[in-house]
Amino acid sequence: MSIVVVGSVALDSIETPSGRVAEVLGGSAAYFAVAASYFAPVNVVAVVGEDFPEEAKATLISPTINLDGLEVHPGRTFRWTGRYHENLNMRDTLDLQMNVVADFAPQLPEHYRQTPFVFLGNIDPGLQSRVLDQLAQPRLIGCDTISHWIENERPALEAVLKRVDVLIINNEEAQMISGEHNVVRAARQILTMGPKMLLVKRGEYGVLLFSPQSVFAVPAYPLEEVSDPTGAGDSFAGGFLGYLAESNDVSEAGLRKAIVYGSVVASFTVEDFSLRRLQSLTRDDIEQRYRLFVSLTKF
Repeated sequence: MSIVVVGSVALDSIETPSGRVAEVLGGSAAYFAVAASYFAPVNVVAVVGEDFPEEAKATLISPTINLDGLEVHPGRTFRWTGRYHENLNMRDTLDLQMNVVADFAPQLPEHYRQTPFVFLGNIDPGLQSRVLDQLAQPRLIGCDTISHWIENERPALEAVLKRVDVLIINNEEAQMISGEHNVVRAARQILTMGPKMLLVKRGEYGVLLFSPQSVFAVPAYPLEEVSDPTGAGDSFAGGFLGYLAESNDVSEAGLRKAIVYGSVVASFTVEDFSLRRLQSLTRDDIEQRYRLFVSLTKF
């Protein structure tokens, strides 16, 4: 089954202890689409400017990635500049230029509207709602958000949360939404706001899945070197929803397996800057690391 992803396609400039890159492909929709494309067809909804490089677009061209919903508007592409600390869980945003994203009003191509699986990347919650209004009857809706929208667009975000099945956020965002510092209490509060499930990304500490019936914890895959954490969360979401769309299994067991696949794909993403490592993957690479991951957690 196929997936619709709505989010950003950006040009990132990134500095980490491992090095720096300038104006490389980034954005939530880009990372998600490439990650998910190893499992299922992906329909992209995003906007770029007239300056978007052809080589960046070529990175997204794939038999399993549909770019009919990638609009090109007059103006400049969304740009983000960030610097990571020695502790890669900490980063500073040095520059943020919304550019064409500021006036984006997504319109889904007609052949996108029956898509059963949906991921709403961390864009304005008003735009997320606009996308949901254009879909027929999606089977599963995943959603991400960031602190900016939690602080500045709270009513619109709460309206979206009532419509989603899985909210995928990090620990800090869970605390901001719920007002609770304990992650378990935060999860219980968020589940009363609409989502059927909550996935809390915890970086090097792994992922927690909360549902009304259960809690499931998965560690992060252990790596000796991490070059660039940018896009790890969106890659996780891509692997997670990609596997669900491929298997069409949204049972508790299916969700748990999907979380491991998401964690595996994210572990590849951080091994290089931008989407370089994701681009060079094969499905065999993913399956081999999946088996290693399972063996690490089996007892």
